[in-house]
Amino acid sequence: MKAILSDDRTTFTLRRGAWSNSYPVESAAAWLAFYRRQPVDFPKAGRAYEASIAALEGLCRDLGLPV
Repeated sequence: MKAILSDDRTTFTLRRGAWSNSYPVESAAAWLAFYRRQPVDFPKAGRAYEASIAALEGLCRDLGLPV
């Protein structure tokens, strides 16, 4: 998973393989919280969310948001 910040820093895109979706930067912390809950809510998924969490943590750091 990659979290790509737009040139104007107003949106970011989460991308994994052929799938991608863009979101406003203001929602980055909420998405990080969402993905951090997934392993707790869906333990059978195993480590499936680790790449998403790592990508969003990196994005939040780049934006100066708490991780």
